[in-house]
Amino acid sequence: MVVAQGRHYHAIPGPSVMPDRVLAAMQRAAPNIYEGEIIDVAAKVQANLKIVAGTTHYLAMYIGNGHATWEAANANLFSRGDKALVLATGHFGFGWAASAQAMGIDVALLDFGKTAAVDLARFESALRADHAHEIKVVLVTHVDTATTVRNDIAALRQVLDLVRHPALLAVDAIASMGCDPYLMDAWGVDVTVAASQKGLMTPPGMGFVWFSPKALALSASADLRSPYWNWQPRAFGAEFWQLWAGTAPTHHIYGLEAALDLILAEGLPAVWARHKALAASVWAAFDAWALGYEHIAMNVPDPAHRGTSVTAARFGAPHAMNLRIWCEKNAGVTLGIGLGMADPSDPAYHGFLRVAHMGHVNAHMTLGALSVIEAGLSALDIPHGHGALTAAAHSIARAVGP
Repeated sequence: MVVAQGRHYHAIPGPSVMPDRVLAAMQRAAPNIYEGEIIDVAAKVQANLKIVAGTTHYLAMYIGNGHATWEAANANLFSRGDKALVLATGHFGFGWAASAQAMGIDVALLDFGKTAAVDLARFESALRADHAHEIKVVLVTHVDTATTVRNDIAALRQVLDLVRHPALLAVDAIASMGCDPYLMDAWGVDVTVAASQKGLMTPPGMGFVWFSPKALALSASADLRSPYWNWQPRAFGAEFWQLWAGTAPTHHIYGLEAALDLILAEGLPAVWARHKALAASVWAAFDAWALGYEHIAMNVPDPAHRGTSVTAARFGAPHAMNLRIWCEKNAGVTLGIGLGMADPSDPAYHGFLRVAHMGHVNAHMTLGALSVIEAGLSALDIPHGHGALTAAAHSIARAVGP
């Protein structure tokens, strides 16, 4: 017997749950792409995306995913042979580094492991060692979707300023945009990349690159720019088609308009607080499950360095794999794989999973997912501590208040 009938809940870190308003906005006939409504809607979307990213500067929109935005940023910032410093705190930091290397960029990589944020002292030392200022841009993830490590972006900018290093700061905010606080201008970020399918609650297919005047000036000499990736016409094009280097992603634009309306109606501080409260309830549950059982733990020990959009954890192999299968097959809840935590050929790979709580998610969805995990632990006789659901519920109660 299974109890998986009904609407399944995909508690994975993207594609995230899409609001009914987003789905309804996309269920329409194709619009006129030469004039009229779609042009006005796209302009509104562009303005609202700047609000969500905390910037008054420039924005280029692409038909593509997060990997596409890495390539767009690389193409506009670098010439072949230029040097980038990548600060890696997990799988996606290495991904951006690999993208840059494949394009002919000279990548210096600092690996801070899978469980901790960037060590500011090591970062400062690397900058001070660059006497000739060969490093053109520093690349870093705000929240690594795989490890769920969150970096202090404002602190990284302070280090750059302290050392008086001219390198630009480029940030992957794919997992954090619309979930964790993000203030591009206030934090001194020069380039931010994100995509539609996580906190922005829209199907995969759109990528975004916000950039500062300093980044715009640097891009003038970048010889990796090709016609498609060139951000200048996308940000400043006189004709609508130039914003997309061709046909616009019409239905994604309508869906994104609805998603951004929901975010701004709730208010960014409220959105950030909701994600923080839901994340804290998940952490409370894991703390209870782990009590007395070393094979269970959250990936990031320090709560200050955890993103609030997704939680990476271990249950020991093969418990995590078996738990994911049980939850999806028997209870209609899909959990994320432990991406990048071990090689898929290594038996340890089956000891990790992720629980997403990003975007269009509320208390009953998160508490429901935790209840299903608890049921799976019991059904599979996986040793675990007790009191997790009570702890999660009390965490929500404290966050919300009377």
